[in-house]
Amino acid sequence: MSLDLARPVLLVGAGKMGGAMLSGWLDAGLSPSLIHVQDPNPSPEMAARLEGLGIRPVAEVDQSLDPAIIVLAVKPQMIDAVLSDLAPLVGEGTVVVSIAAGKTLTGMEAKLPAEAAVIRAMPNTPAAIGQGVIVACANDSVTSEQRQHCDVLLQAGGTVLWLEDEAAMDSVTALSGSGPAYVFLLTECMAQAGVSLGLAPELAAELARETVAGAGALMRESALPPGQLRENVTSPQGVTAAALKVLMADDGLEELMRKAMEKAAKRSAELSS
Repeated sequence: MSLDLARPVLLVGAGKMGGAMLSGWLDAGLSPSLIHVQDPNPSPEMAARLEGLGIRPVAEVDQSLDPAIIVLAVKPQMIDAVLSDLAPLVGEGTVVVSIAAGKTLTGMEAKLPAEAAVIRAMPNTPAAIGQGVIVACANDSVTSEQRQHCDVLLQAGGTVLWLEDEAAMDSVTALSGSGPAYVFLLTECMAQAGVSLGLAPELAAELARETVAGAGALMRESALPPGQLRENVTSPQGVTAAALKVLMADDGLEELMRKAMEKAAKRSAELSS
């Protein structure tokens, strides 16, 4: 990890997502001496790892700390209180990065000193194993150097993409933020359909899980678009074509997905307002 920081990184929240990102930073070579963790109740596993590295999680941060980057990995309902507590630490050159859903740049700016540098990021759950996608947007106070440093930190969770218009974040949330749940549901439905066709539940579950995982890995590794990969599996008048005739009907999967994501985007906008 090529981060030339003279000042520390403060992680607020070492739960599942925050802890996974912290592990990614450490695995990538970020010096433990630069990391401070605020979390009164880290998991036993994370607490043990931090202790072994000489990092002691604290319930309250030393107010003399001058962090270069503050990463907020707490529940959305805690953001306002956390921002108010941390505002005195946000000095010149400090950037605040939130990976909590539903809090806008404007909402965070209201709790921080004037012209504070703020980045809003939306990771999805595979980021907990470094296989996610993280979409981020920055306010006008974030410098190119701060954006570069935060990009490196966020890469601990997977692929990082940047938006220039925060208004797109609700659509991003509906697609990639909630997307893993759609894939998990598809996997459940495939397994249940396999059982209805006479397969043992354990076999159907394993076939569905490994098929979805393998297809995802193929999409990542292939230069072909998903539509071409689908066509490559589909022989004219064959078995797959018979199934796709149902899934690609006018009222099939595409229409269902559009309706579902419209609902998700609308709800994201409601929660962010």
